[in-house]
Amino acid sequence: MVPAKDEEALLPRALHSLDVAVAELALARPDLLAVVTVVLDACTDGSARAVADHPAVRAVSLDVRCVGAARAHGVTRATGGVADEVADRHWLATTDADGIVPADWLVRQVVLADSGIDLVAGTVEPDPGDLDPVTLARWWSLHPLSDGHPHVFGANLGVRLSAYRRAGGFDAVALHEDVGLVERARSTGATFLASSAVHVRTSGRTRGRAPGGFADYLGALATGPSLTG
Repeated sequence: MVPAKDEEALLPRALHSLDVAVAELALARPDLLAVVTVVLDACTDGSARAVADHPAVRAVSLDVRCVGAARAHGVTRATGGVADEVADRHWLATTDADGIVPADWLVRQVVLADSGIDLVAGTVEPDPGDLDPVTLARWWSLHPLSDGHPHVFGANLGVRLSAYRRAGGFDAVALHEDVGLVERARSTGATFLASSAVHVRTSGRTRGRAPGGFADYLGALATGPSLTG
């Protein structure tokens, strides 16, 4: 599931990477069905046309200008017909419209889900072509690729639908809806893994759609040597 707010420039590459990931999952696990849903939140650019170029992708439109509400709406639209009795057999994977997922992104999450994991927080790296070497080095000093890492990114998060529902879903907030979901899911007993095996590349832009969000963090990282993430 992908929330998007005026992402016509970067959304096509994100959707292409998801097409590849869905195809890889179909090869590895033909018994499973994966559907990509894009939530177009108050888009005024060509984002809808970008989605239309991918016939297998479902588009949902709303006007809330809130990433948490957009993610929650996307999950509801994608899974509203799933009964609670079978919700543990459904898996949600969320990323961002400026990201690129690897071909095995869904396959790796399914392997973890099959092993009994309910909640996966993957790792993220900003596109090295978008950042200067000093800023990129600062990023890596604070975000090493290791299992058990302390970070949560909506750009790379997977959760069993039953665990998602027990946690109350994504909050309708402009920031940290991902962190809130993880905290509540863990408090309800969800089996959690912070995994470096599930990895996503995002845009390294330093001016984004949500004040105080990931892009602003990168912008601050570019100007200060002693931030913590």
